[in-house]
Amino acid sequence: MPLFTPADRRFAEVVGRLSTCNPFLAERIEHERVALGDAFDDREADWNLFPELPEDHPNVRLLLARSEAVLDTARQRLVGARNRAERDEEPALYENLLLFVLYHRYRRELDALVRSEREAGSAGKRVTLYRTFAAAAKHYLAAGEHLSPLVAQLPHVFAGFFQIRRAFDNVFHFIIGVSKPTARLRADVWRSIFTHDLDRYRRVLFDRMGDFTTLVTGPSGTGKELVARAIALSRYIPFDAESERFAARFAGAFHAINLSALSPTLVESELFGHRRGAFTGATDDRAGYLEQCTELGTVFLDEIGELDAAIQVKLLRVLQTRQFQRLGDTEPRAFRGKIIAATNRDVAAEMRSGRFREDFYYRICSDIIATPSLAERIADDAREARQLLVHIAERLVGEEAVAVADEVERWIAEHLGAAYGWPGNVRELEQCVRNVLVRKSYTPPKPESPTRDAAERLAAAMREGKLSADDVVREYCRIVYAQTRSYEATARRVGLDRRTVKAKVSAESGRAEGTT
Repeated sequence: MPLFTPADRRFAEVVGRLSTCNPFLAERIEHERVALGDAFDDREADWNLFPELPEDHPNVRLLLARSEAVLDTARQRLVGARNRAERDEEPALYENLLLFVLYHRYRRELDALVRSEREAGSAGKRVTLYRTFAAAAKHYLAAGEHLSPLVAQLPHVFAGFFQIRRAFDNVFHFIIGVSKPTARLRADVWRSIFTHDLDRYRRVLFDRMGDFTTLVTGPSGTGKELVARAIALSRYIPFDAESERFAARFAGAFHAINLSALSPTLVESELFGHRRGAFTGATDDRAGYLEQCTELGTVFLDEIGELDAAIQVKLLRVLQTRQFQRLGDTEPRAFRGKIIAATNRDVAAEMRSGRFREDFYYRICSDIIATPSLAERIADDAREARQLLVHIAERLVGEEAVAVADEVERWIAEHLGAAYGWPGNVRELEQCVRNVLVRKSYTPPKPESPTRDAAERLAAAMREGKLSADDVVREYCRIVYAQTRSYEATARRVGLDRRTVKAKVSAESGRAEGTT
């Protein structure tokens, strides 16, 4: 007798796809809709946009209840199977359904583990939850004469579930907003952590992601370091079932260095370390970030576009061989962690000019994420600004955050207007909040003179009748884009579609600028 009826098999197949899809893409909602049919609840189904909404949405509760019922029925048939052929007929469907059930049963307890380490530091403590988890899993995996190979992988499954809960926590903690560009950014971060194929990740990639360098690009002030932290603090950490402990803490695994703030010698010292006497002021031996970084850790190189060419060569060797030497030393040392780099530069233009080595770029571009500008986010959804204002105010004033956000929101509406382009992005918005909080006013930077000059040139050329209609549109798109730094925001202002705006701006400037 098959383990599943035709209807239950179709349900189990959809749940399997739901379990491995990117939860920040629309496909998750569609899988839920297919699985539940008429019982699907549209209200707040997009809970992945709003961290304050409960994840145990009615749809999730219904999916869990039905999954448990289908799984229990399949287990009874498994126990009653007369031979091995019957027991092995649909093991993958059965196990995928079990993984969905186990994940949602123990989601809250895993969240408590994440909070415990983030807030108090629980490294080295026994995780007794695993006993309950493993017992529940074995109830289904060791049914009658059936013993699934998955039993031996339960510590890995438990570690994977813990990683997924940490990833949710970090993505929502570091990436704030409800707009489509923000949702896409969350989805991109999720792919950087788990790749686009979660099944393959679980099988062979979970302990190899350190070999993939992530490059985060985007304008200044758009949260590139926050993206890096979300990825770095969500890496896989093995679990030892015998000692009931995780192999490491996730909270202390991030080493950040701003390359633009240091001289080349200090950059080398910070990254590679040095021996005593290697340069003036090197009075002791020192281990650099590459040496301090553990196998599960991450080194974040901010402003990689500012890196001296000679150091690019040295870092290229690290990425190729995973080895380096301290300054003033010849002993090879191993780098075991992951590299994440960030830049606000146009890397293609930097390579054309010779300031950025092509061979180095092709070592750091295995995974690229682009952070959207604030103007692009607000143009898509006006609620974005409100979310960010409340978030910033919470860090500044705590319980009076809503009142402060209201005050700043009114001030912006009265003095800057909805069309203000926020050239400094979220960093500028934060300074606006601080200024209004202290002085009840904010003076934005004056428009750059190139923009004013371009507008004056356009007006003069139009008065003299020297431009075609296409020339006028192209020049105007460029001027507006210089203010918004966003193709979507520009398109909204000038009344054209995003693709047309991007083509006009690129044609005028000789290259496609911006974040997306």
